[in-house]
Amino acid sequence: MNTYQYITSGILETYLLGLASEEEKQEVERLAAANAEISAALSSLESEIERYFLQTAVPPPTDIRETIAREAQGSAIQKRGTNGQQRRPPEEPKGPEYHKVEVSDTHIRVHKLWRVAFLVVFILSKVFLALALYYYFKSAALEQEVIRLKTEITQMAPR
Repeated sequence: MNTYQYITSGILETYLLGLASEEEKQEVERLAAANAEISAALSSLESEIERYFLQTAVPPPTDIRETIAREAQGSAIQKRGTNGQQRRPPEEPKGPEYHKVEVSDTHIRVHKLWRVAFLVVFILSKVFLALALYYYFKSAALEQEVIRLKTEITQMAPR
C-alpha cells in the first residue's frame, strides 16, 4: 500500500480519535516515525480535528461551571490542613453526592385524568356512530317500505 492510499484509508483518523486497535496504533506510530509525509498528514489531521471540536463545542452552563469551581476549591482547601500538611481522608466514605440538573424536556406532560376523559369520549363517539348507522339504515329500510306501500296502494286503487 502506498503512502497516499494509507493516508486516505482512514486509519489516521481512527488513530487520532482513539478508536484504533493496539496493532493499528503501533503501526501508525511506526510509520509516522519512518515517513515524513504520514507524520505531516497526522499533524495536519490532528489540528483539523481539534479546530472542528473547538468550533462545535458547547460551553457548559455558567452555574454548573461555578459549582464545579467551588467544589474544586473546597476539596483543595480540605486536603490541606491548617498547617499546610496533607490531611488524611475520613475513614467512612460519604455516599455519592448528586447535583440537581434541570433539563428542558421535549415531551408534553399530560395529566392522567385526560387519558380517562379521552377514553370516555372515544367510546361515546363509537357508540354514537353505531347508533347513527343503525338509525340511518332503519330509516332507509322504512323509506323503501313506504315507497313499496305507496305503489301497492296506487295499483289497487280503481281508476
